[in-house]
Amino acid sequence: MKIPKRLQPLVEDGMVDEVVAQLMSGKEAQVYVVRAGGELRCAKVFKEAKQRSFKQAVQYQEGRKVRNSRQGRAMAKKTRYGQKEQEQAWLNAEVDALYRLAAAEVRVPKPFGFVDGVLLMEMITDAEGFAAPRLDDVTLTAEQARTYYAKVIGDVVRMLCAGLIHGDLSEFNVLLATDGPVIIDLPQAVDAAGNNSAEMMLERDVNNMRAYFGRYAPELLNTDYGKEIWALYEAGELHPESRLTGCFAYDTTAVDVDDLLAVIEDAREEQDEHLAMLARNEQGDEED
Repeated sequence: MKIPKRLQPLVEDGMVDEVVAQLMSGKEAQVYVVRAGGELRCAKVFKEAKQRSFKQAVQYQEGRKVRNSRQGRAMAKKTRYGQKEQEQAWLNAEVDALYRLAAAEVRVPKPFGFVDGVLLMEMITDAEGFAAPRLDDVTLTAEQARTYYAKVIGDVVRMLCAGLIHGDLSEFNVLLATDGPVIIDLPQAVDAAGNNSAEMMLERDVNNMRAYFGRYAPELLNTDYGKEIWALYEAGELHPESRLTGCFAYDTTAVDVDDLLAVIEDAREEQDEHLAMLARNEQGDEED
């Protein structure tokens, strides 16, 4: 096929030998099948910000590190430079996540390089060598559902141990390869330690998977891995080989309202004292 303009530099640099076909076009990117190094791979061509329908929600970006303070200030002020840097940071997020998760033995497409908004990565295939289907496109047996659910939960744990949460995990972002589920689409990956919505996003990811696999094995709907995983993570007890039960014991202890009000009142008084001290200091500076 004719070489797309965005892939031309990779062909010229020898990273891609041949563009075979377009595999898909989504809200974030277009994906092509290419031949490189004697094997088929995928080239994910990210769309420019103005062409994409997925919104770069602040909720996902909270906690992500920036290169320097100038970049951070520009991004916060939404200057032209800041918007450009924010766009680049958004694109780099998936690349960084893939390398980080592949090293943590999470089953994701193996990355091979990122050039000018094009991510070159492993092509995930089925038993016949064709592009692997999404989970949403397959029908499972109850036994397959149990096996694949366990595999996905294990990868969610390894992902969290590596400090990341997918943030948009569902049957549309998991491919079914010959070796089982493969997690894809990570530009919105969330920093677990620095994002205030991390717990909510982890539970949402896990619950999405529970709902999907529960269609084929209804007993899975009774599991509660999300809260169990997060509780272990908060306690510093989560590791890649953690033995999970799928159960979570909720705290049903009654709240001592009087004690809570006393804590709030102490905090208010402390804040009032702090403000009064600041006011005195400012007055003293003016008199000097």
